[in-house]
Amino acid sequence: MAFRDQVAIVTGAASGIGRALCEELAGRGAMVIAGDINLDGAQAVAAELTGKGQSASAARVDVSQAADVERLVQDTVSVHGRLDYMFNNAGIGVGGELRDLSLDHWRAAIDVNLWGVIYGTSAAYTVMLRQGSGHIVNMASAAGLVGEPGLIPYSVTKTAVVALSTALRAEAEAFGIRVSVACPGFIDTAIYENAIGVKIDKNEFLSKLPVRLVPAPEAARKILHGVERNQSIIVFPFYARLAWWLVRLHPGALGGMHRRMLANLRANRS
Repeated sequence: MAFRDQVAIVTGAASGIGRALCEELAGRGAMVIAGDINLDGAQAVAAELTGKGQSASAARVDVSQAADVERLVQDTVSVHGRLDYMFNNAGIGVGGELRDLSLDHWRAAIDVNLWGVIYGTSAAYTVMLRQGSGHIVNMASAAGLVGEPGLIPYSVTKTAVVALSTALRAEAEAFGIRVSVACPGFIDTAIYENAIGVKIDKNEFLSKLPVRLVPAPEAARKILHGVERNQSIIVFPFYARLAWWLVRLHPGALGGMHRRMLANLRANRS
């Protein structure tokens, strides 16, 4: 098994895709370090896994702080001697039209969704260069491939994560290091409950989605399947792959869908 006896850090591990990744990785024999700004939540995940006889520990990490992320990576290497997988998963949602957003909303999205991934990638890459091996997995979104109105800061940060990951993949290959980026569609996680929403009814937004929310465990399995295959960009489910294909074929292909999404948002503008 690809993950057996491997050391893996997962950020944003207390809930959602991060928690599901921890469960899948530990179930496949990996040593998991569950990192989250919510230490109680991370400890609960680790305790559940160790209670099953699996290998896990917890750590508090604020991914918007470079020193926190560096310490997490260095502490992991000090204890386990290496780092095989770095899952830069922590993220936040920022929803609302640009006309309603402040620069503070932009900073919140950039600090976690982009700087957090940059800090995690940089710290892990330094260790993996010394090892001559490792796999960095960054969490982006289908919104980072096609752009979503009403989610502009989120889309921008996720687009940047895609560019970071694909460019580094080319650089890292010669050193025995792999880099993948996951671009899922809408996943059933707490990101919607915890999102920063500006003049937007989050529940109404979710109720009007024309697609189903993918359960977090299913998303984790799809991500790990792509990691096992060393895919550069892991896109799912089918509608996300279709949307990505359409915008590459014709950049304006999603105009009608975007207008409908905006109409729904504006109809429920708070």
